[in-house]
Amino acid sequence: MRTDPQDLPVPVGRVLGLDLGERRIGVASSDADGRLAVPSEVVERTPDRPAVHRRICGLVEDLEAVAVVVGVPLSLDGSVGPAARRILDEVADLRAVVGVPVFTCDERFSTTEAHSSLREAGLDGRARRGVVDAVAASVILQRWLDRRPSREDVPS
Repeated sequence: MRTDPQDLPVPVGRVLGLDLGERRIGVASSDADGRLAVPSEVVERTPDRPAVHRRICGLVEDLEAVAVVVGVPLSLDGSVGPAARRILDEVADLRAVVGVPVFTCDERFSTTEAHSSLREAGLDGRARRGVVDAVAASVILQRWLDRRPSREDVPS
């Protein structure tokens, strides 16, 4: 019987968060204790998916991340639509190459939340465009960090 990757023990340490867009990938990382997510960078998509995945593997190595969290754009009713299916297919590919557990998290409204926080910070539309994907990744990652079991709940 195959274990669902979502059921893997929650690792302790720095976690990488990804917002896998069609043109750009927002990247966020947590602090070393895995408690606070911060926007990191935006990676431009290329048609060469393996090259993009190698870049993500490089980020995992550079940050010494113990896990990756990918946002999945579920439909408003919580179902898996075409966009979510595309991301889940890519998550399966990432799990095969990244070398650390890859978890998923509902990303509904993460970009809207990111735009809102950037607007509140006084950034205009042009300035927001360059960072919104990384901020959305931090929203996704923070949701996951906040909802995962506490360290006391993790089996040793």
